Amino acid sequence: MKLFSSELGHNYDSYTFGYTNYAGRQQGDALLQIYEEGYLPYSAARGVKDIFYMARSVRVPLARWEATSENRRIEKKFDGMFEKKRIPFADFVRDEAFFTFCLNYFAQKHGAKAMSRERLELILDCRLVSTIIVYYKEGVPVAYVFEVEGENVGHYWFSFYDLSLARQSLGMWLMLDCVRDAKNAGLDYYYLGTVYGEKALYKTNFEPLQWWDGAEWSNDIAHLRERGHTDEKRIIEQMDAWKEDKEFFN
Repeated sequence: MKLFSSELGHNYDSYTFGYTNYAGRQQGDALLQIYEEGYLPYSAARGVKDIFYMARSVRVPLARWEATSENRRIEKKFDGMFEKKRIPFADFVRDEAFFTFCLNYFAQKHGAKAMSRERLELILDCRLVSTIIVYYKEGVPVAYVFEVEGENVGHYWFSFYDLSLARQSLGMWLMLDCVRDAKNAGLDYYYLGTVYGEKALYKTNFEPLQWWDGAEWSNDIAHLRERGHTDEKRIIEQMDAWKEDKEFFN
């Protein structure tokens, strides 16, 4: 694993110097180590492969995880409603209906530029996705989840679902269902992506939960919630130097 940093910005008066941290995956590198050190896969620019970025990610320690009362409330809404297939990535067939479903989801939920077909194909071709989980209702797909798995860890990377069920918390249920599967499979940790801003704080409904604070995995969820509530105050406009010559999908 090749680690490198890229200059972001500075405030010389206070001796504040910002850098973003990356990891380049090399042959033989275990995903377990990359995730353990606070990195997640990067997929935002053309021509970039095997690069991971450090961020405020969260993970569920599965040996100690049990459904909370809030989890059980969500379970009651959807448990037993769908047929589920966990399809190994090598066996998954990408047809036009699949691409249309996923791209329409992102356009409606995150904006037209959030996920192009080119970016989606890069994600699928990056050799990280191990399983695609498909949920069906009356034979029709209503959700897809892209999952990364390696060395006793799993990562809920991307999900795409029927937005007519969004207000009933289908997105939360999908994540919860995947956490249950990971626990039943005997994995040690299940990674849920990042927590930035108030919209991501729903992930703190998992207990126990750990978050990467830049140096170690923290169990202080009150502090994580405080960071999420105040993230709007810390948004910066510039990008780090490594990204300056990159061509972004959006």
